[in-house]
Amino acid sequence: MVASDIDARIDAPDPDDPVFALHRGGKMEVSATVPLRDAHDLSLSYTPGVARVCEAIAADPEVAHEYTWVSNTVAVVTDGTAVLGLGDIGPAAAMPVMEGKAVLFKQFGGVDAIPVALDTTDVDEIVETVARMAPTFGGINLEDISSPRCFEIERRLIERLDIPVFHDDQHGTAVVVLAALINAVRLTDRDLEDLKVVISGAGAAGVAITKILRTAGVRKIAVVDRQGVIHTGRDDLNAAKQWLADETATWAKAGSINDAMSGADVFIGVSGGTIAEEAVAAMAPDAIVFALANPHPEVHPDVATRHARVVATGRSDFPNQINNVLVFPGIFRGALDVRATGISEGMKLSAAAAIADLVGDELSESYVIPSPFDPRVATAVARAVTDTARREGLARRPY
Repeated sequence: MVASDIDARIDAPDPDDPVFALHRGGKMEVSATVPLRDAHDLSLSYTPGVARVCEAIAADPEVAHEYTWVSNTVAVVTDGTAVLGLGDIGPAAAMPVMEGKAVLFKQFGGVDAIPVALDTTDVDEIVETVARMAPTFGGINLEDISSPRCFEIERRLIERLDIPVFHDDQHGTAVVVLAALINAVRLTDRDLEDLKVVISGAGAAGVAITKILRTAGVRKIAVVDRQGVIHTGRDDLNAAKQWLADETATWAKAGSINDAMSGADVFIGVSGGTIAEEAVAAMAPDAIVFALANPHPEVHPDVATRHARVVATGRSDFPNQINNVLVFPGIFRGALDVRATGISEGMKLSAAAAIADLVGDELSESYVIPSPFDPRVATAVARAVTDTARREGLARRPY
């Protein structure tokens, strides 16, 4: 979808519409954390006092993490090519989403975040731009960048920078899916290593979910795109899909989505497509269905619950909302608190386990994942991340 398509079907903003009224002027602002009441305050926060802090940082750049905002600030970076369910709408149209992301960072994790929308889709230019502005931030959250470009952008930035770089569309989704699956497996008395999993969608989220599930011990995974199951016999695969084919080669066989779902224990939808009811009906008893496309799940919950024991969506109006806000505020909170040099697979796994553990004895078909408004979540995730970062030697602030 491109901007011209949207223009053809969307009316001009209505100032009386509560959505537009809320967004007027944007959803965030910059405010001072120090007083500016008189000349004395000004002399401390600006000239001449500020020069002493600048000189101290020039002598030891590490001082910046104590005496500037860097240690608590994340850049939320997009090029506007894969925004929510809207697709490639460009950087200007992506800004309301980036502002929203920044507000969530602050509300749920106490992390200051600055939305940055880049007017380029060139991989080299994005990497270079983000790398050059990195000294301003303690971490980089990549957002709504289309696949497969997002994989190279993230990889190159991780290699180049010594601060956390995290593509939330990949890893935030993967972590929260694993958290929900841990509890769904516990509820249905299964083991991760025995699961037969079908993932619909081979973009950023599908690749990351496959990776984290394999790391967690799941072995029987079939990933499906528009042409059917991804397998090593196909000759139309890009690098990301070839990786999927190689990783799932011992299980995934040629066929359609319906073929793959027959007898499957778990369906995970991150594609936006539509799955026929008969395909869900053909899954194993006590099936698990995570239909995460928004606003229209691949399988409507009313349909899924006729055939599956556990059903989750990305929507807030049904039980078991699988929402990335359960992940990214706490992951960055923990990483920033210990000044981690990166975000490892171990940190993601520990975050998923921490989220799953919060459900505890209240586990049921309608409660396999905490609410995004559960105040315990970000703290639990941050604690798990800091502990893992220290254990893995990634923390520059050990205590």
